[in-house]
Amino acid sequence: MLSAVTFVTIGQTPRTDLVPELVASLPASTRVRELGALDGLGPESVAALAPEDGEARLVTRMADGSQAVVSHRRMQARLQELLDRLEQDGDTVTVLLCTGAFPGLKAPGLFLDAQHLVDHGVAGLCAELRRIGLLLPLAEQADGFHWRPAPDQEVRVSHASPYQADRFTDAGNELSDCDVVVMHCMGYTEEQRRRVADASGRPVLLARRLVASAVAQLL
Repeated sequence: MLSAVTFVTIGQTPRTDLVPELVASLPASTRVRELGALDGLGPESVAALAPEDGEARLVTRMADGSQAVVSHRRMQARLQELLDRLEQDGDTVTVLLCTGAFPGLKAPGLFLDAQHLVDHGVAGLCAELRRIGLLLPLAEQADGFHWRPAPDQEVRVSHASPYQADRFTDAGNELSDCDVVVMHCMGYTEEQRRRVADASGRPVLLARRLVASAVAQLL
């Protein structure tokens, strides 16, 4: 029986902007642990993980609430090193709180990857829709983004950083001709979702809600 959860972030812990909301949907007796791939690193060490020109990038949150942009390639290696240190624990589920794609990432025991939960959830919920709005943290992430619609679907992309509280109204306006908007980052909050929904007038899916629902089914 599962009775504990380990939340893994690509940034630093504690994720006071995210984890309390996820825990609120779990049984009160659930044991919770947080681990961050950037925990213990100072500014210079984090800067060394920045993406090079043309390299895929990820956005994450530091312990002080600031934003960090890091190399996807370097983060995959750091995440695997962190997961390799986890002990096999039959009553614990490990949850990666990032919707970026990390092919081949492995962890001992039951492992949930937010990317798979969100992408498959969106595919199911939006199967009959024709135009899907995709909101990403950075404009540079649009090219080569891993999520692909069905052959008869169209995707419109906009951007807004969850950690700088910028351009959510603009993004909602830009995606207002879509059937649904997907906020494809675990950092996006309910307040930010409301801003996008108000501006777009469209239904808006929040990544953290999809993940929270899945984790709650297991505990």
